[in-house]
Amino acid sequence: MVKTIVVVGSLDTKGHEFAYVKQMIEQHGLNTLVVDFGVLEDPVFKPNIDRYQVAKAGGGDLEYLLSGDHKDEAMKTMAEGLCVVVRKLFDDGRLDGILGMGGGGGTSIATAAMRTLPYGVPKMMLSTMAGGDVSEYTGIKDITLMPSVVDVAGFNPISRKIYANAAGAIAGMVKQKSQGADDDKPIIAASMFGNTTKCVDRARGQIEKEGYDVLVFHATGIGGKTMESLISEGFINGSLDITTTELADEVCGGVLSAGPDRCMAASKAGIPAVIVPGCVDMANFFSVDSLPDKYKNRNLYKWNPNITLLRTNVAENKQIGKIIADAANASNAPVGIFLPLNGVSMLDSPGGDFWDPEADSACFEAIKENLSPGIPVVEMENNINDAEFSDKVAATLLDMLRK
Repeated sequence: MVKTIVVVGSLDTKGHEFAYVKQMIEQHGLNTLVVDFGVLEDPVFKPNIDRYQVAKAGGGDLEYLLSGDHKDEAMKTMAEGLCVVVRKLFDDGRLDGILGMGGGGGTSIATAAMRTLPYGVPKMMLSTMAGGDVSEYTGIKDITLMPSVVDVAGFNPISRKIYANAAGAIAGMVKQKSQGADDDKPIIAASMFGNTTKCVDRARGQIEKEGYDVLVFHATGIGGKTMESLISEGFINGSLDITTTELADEVCGGVLSAGPDRCMAASKAGIPAVIVPGCVDMANFFSVDSLPDKYKNRNLYKWNPNITLLRTNVAENKQIGKIIADAANASNAPVGIFLPLNGVSMLDSPGGDFWDPEADSACFEAIKENLSPGIPVVEMENNINDAEFSDKVAATLLDMLRK
């Protein structure tokens, strides 16, 4: 069956450019399905799904929006409508990949719709906004942003080549098949940081030996959000949440927070999970100068020229412990908590820069005090990176998965 690439954009101001890209894609032997969300003029060519349908899907009246006096409402309505239209096309089996082109407004609308699609569905945005901080557009999804170099406006030797490259790129993504015979292995999510790498690598090896694939997420805020999103979307069979450090950033106002619901996805999804308060001894900030004044006299560690670590204190660890307990309490699947009594990170080990048994104990006690009866807590006289601790964590999750 010939695959279909959905092309989304404003066919009023950029219709000629979209017609060119549509033709390029079809020359690769693929079908196209064009969705118009322009609200200024009539479209240059007739789309498969017109702007009236998009506006209606967004709960708006296109005639009202066409006056040009309601730019903010038009953006919101067309974005919401395109999200509905694009997701339905995918659910109906009519979308194998998606391509958008535009400036700030077009990029915002098109990528909003792309974010409704599952991971792995090819998503390409040719944009004047690519090249800087594009997190607002990509969120935590696998959207490829390609710089347009010049505005998506007309044809010249540069733009014509770039349009063709964009068409070739999305065509190649859609036609490419993933390699390997292990795509059907059950998947485990694991969280890791530089200070827990040794632990996670060893646990990952133990779990992979038993026929699982392990996806390791760097606990940098976006990493935790991505992990939780994949769990929520049903991609993950079990959670090895060894590095819950993003909770420290949430509590302390650090730069790597994954939000207040970090750790909740596994509980809501009902998958087996092992939770460890890994690296909760540290909250992340940029340079020392960037720290709030209230932290300037605290125990700090310059991890690299761009990252300064703040050692969390007793009060902060109590908050973190309660969040972990609350997440475990919300689960209706097997869940267990492991406490490494000789330190929750490489820095938090006897004699280390962040060694603080009192702060660690505050986290551990808060977990136990707030945990529902029946949820196991395993306390081990190990540092988190000790082989014995790592092996026990991996073995426990494997046992949960088997049952």
